[in-house]
Amino acid sequence: PGLLNPRRYYLVQLRKQVEAVVARFINPLKGQLVIADYGCGNMPYQPLLKPYVKQYIGIDLAENKNADIHIDPEGRIAMEDASVDLVLSTQVLEHVENPVFYLTEALRILKPGGKLIISTHGYWMFHPDPTDYWRWTSAGLNKIISERGFEIKYFHGIIGRAAMGLQLLQDGFLFKLPAFLRPVLAAVFQPLIYLFDKTTSQSSKDRDACTFVIVAEKTSLK
Repeated sequence: PGLLNPRRYYLVQLRKQVEAVVARFINPLKGQLVIADYGCGNMPYQPLLKPYVKQYIGIDLAENKNADIHIDPEGRIAMEDASVDLVLSTQVLEHVENPVFYLTEALRILKPGGKLIISTHGYWMFHPDPTDYWRWTSAGLNKIISERGFEIKYFHGIIGRAAMGLQLLQDGFLFKLPAFLRPVLAAVFQPLIYLFDKTTSQSSKDRDACTFVIVAEKTSLK
């Protein structure tokens, strides 16, 4: 994102976390993995991940013509059980009508020992695409993911409470301004968000954050 993008700090931090997860969990198995991008949208992380995988499969609603496989109206994926090594889910869980079934389908298509990489919001503004149902606490995410048959291996919060309060304050004004003034507002708020976030410990962010990034392993035989 550009220097005056009102999401600049957040998007940079999210990208860094995806890169860190790739380096730790994907790079050691370079070229061997079948990845399912579950709720793929325009597949923004495909360029980052594709060099490391054997096959990259986009899964989404029927409206997304970029997807390789579509989800049926009941939320089922037209894929065999235990058919992929890794499920990627970036900023999707908050939009899913039934997150329990969504995670159950992710578990079903994963091979035993396969990984789920998921990011979703703690704090964020309302952003339907096409719906927007949930915001998660760290405890709630741990509970719902673990209860589906996953063992959490990595849990990382991005942007702590104080910095995210500034982000939400910025956004409260942002869309009331004409477009040509929005970069000016971002130029004021984004450095403040950076400064406040740097004074927040990672342990605090892991409890209370804008977005959580999780890596979980399939342990259930379901």
